[in-house]
Amino acid sequence: MARIQVSHLTFAYEGSPDLIFNDASFAVDTDWKLGFIARNGRGKTTLLKILCGELPDHGAVNAPVQFDYFPFAVPDPSQTPLEIAADMDAEGQVWRFLKEIALLDVADDILTRPFSSLSGGEQAKVLLAALFAREHHFLLIDEPTNHLDMRGREVMSRYLNGKKGFILVSHDRAFLDGCVDHVLSINRANIEVQKGNFSSWEENKRRQDEFELNENERLKKEIGALKASARQANDWADKVESTKFGLTPNAHERPKNARSYAGEKSRRMQQRRKNLENRMEKEIEEKEELLKNLERADDLKIFPLSHPSGRLIECRGATISYGDRTILSDLNFTLFNGDILALTGKNGCGKTSVIKALTGELQPSAGEIHLASGLILSVVPQQAQLCGDMRSFIQESAIDETLFKTILRKLDFKREQFDKPLEALSAGQQKKALIARSLCQQAHLYVWDEPLNYIDLLSRMQIERLISQFRPTMLLVEHDKTFLEHLNARVLRLDAEK
Repeated sequence: MARIQVSHLTFAYEGSPDLIFNDASFAVDTDWKLGFIARNGRGKTTLLKILCGELPDHGAVNAPVQFDYFPFAVPDPSQTPLEIAADMDAEGQVWRFLKEIALLDVADDILTRPFSSLSGGEQAKVLLAALFAREHHFLLIDEPTNHLDMRGREVMSRYLNGKKGFILVSHDRAFLDGCVDHVLSINRANIEVQKGNFSSWEENKRRQDEFELNENERLKKEIGALKASARQANDWADKVESTKFGLTPNAHERPKNARSYAGEKSRRMQQRRKNLENRMEKEIEEKEELLKNLERADDLKIFPLSHPSGRLIECRGATISYGDRTILSDLNFTLFNGDILALTGKNGCGKTSVIKALTGELQPSAGEIHLASGLILSVVPQQAQLCGDMRSFIQESAIDETLFKTILRKLDFKREQFDKPLEALSAGQQKKALIARSLCQQAHLYVWDEPLNYIDLLSRMQIERLISQFRPTMLLVEHDKTFLEHLNARVLRLDAEK
């Protein structure tokens, strides 16, 4: 059985003092289906780029397979999927691509349409089918679900479950459970490989964290005892040292050789203190080393405003259009105070358009959308290309800097990331900045458009706990099935047959 071996990998981006990987080692089999888990900024995409040769590995990677990376750039987006597949297939066996794309539940007409005209989800399926049509390649799949609705995720999960030989970055728990048999995780102190799916990894992680928390309490007591012993040895040494200079109450009664005796005793005590300090420091360091893989996921808080009206939004027979093109018609729903309403449906059915109508960017071409008087909204957009420095972003958003940074720290932001330009942050870190901004804003209604795109699993669970605990009034666009189930959200499917 062939194996991919990574040995003693150390990597930092040029000009950066921060090590992404420091002496990391792991091995995986080439027929495994690996889910890849790590918090944002830990180096998931960096590791995939190292494996596929886009970044230097300095001899740390030994692989008997050729890697393919998803998503890849299409040189000519005006080409059709069939033309793209033909260009990629040196053997001219396009039938393999047709076989793969048929398993991904796409409309027949996409094969002859320009790639640029396809939706994000359709493009993802075309690229994935084109890669799996190539034999004897190992795929590195980086977040394929970001442009897929809930139905599309279910289809792709089943598709990947029938494959083997890939590493998959995804933060969707149900998606991972449906298609992986091993988990590769970047922890705080190491890289680890486990057999199983996300649920088994999560249970193992829970048990390991519980063990480390209990171990932490025991070690804190041991470390305290070691430090107390070190202080006692210091006190003894200081006491003996003082006798060399006649500082004790009975110094006049000492024999003539007492001074030399005390000096020798002091020398030995000082050496004993030094040896003890060295041993104590080594033991304390070894014990504290055991705690380095414990993930911190502190609880978040939100302070929503209370609106006197029971109904915050009333939508009656609304039609939303762009020019002559109707996106959504006869939309009816009511959002009550305390509701968590999730808009779902296939890509292009009008979910984001509804949010634009609520925020005033679009006006319904028919029907009406009524918002309660004085309603204050806090919005997390689906896409936002952040740029500039963090301080300017905070000032322009008119939010409390200390609270904002505290929330980001709880979401696993490192302090040094506050000084980076926003455009230098990963997509997940930028999305966390948008969510943190919203949590700093007091509002009657929180409107979040696909807030979990690019957000790591542990942070998703933090956000999930936050909403479950405080139950702010929310209108969400989200495709993470597990997230919505845990929130007990009311679901409005926009593409449902009426």
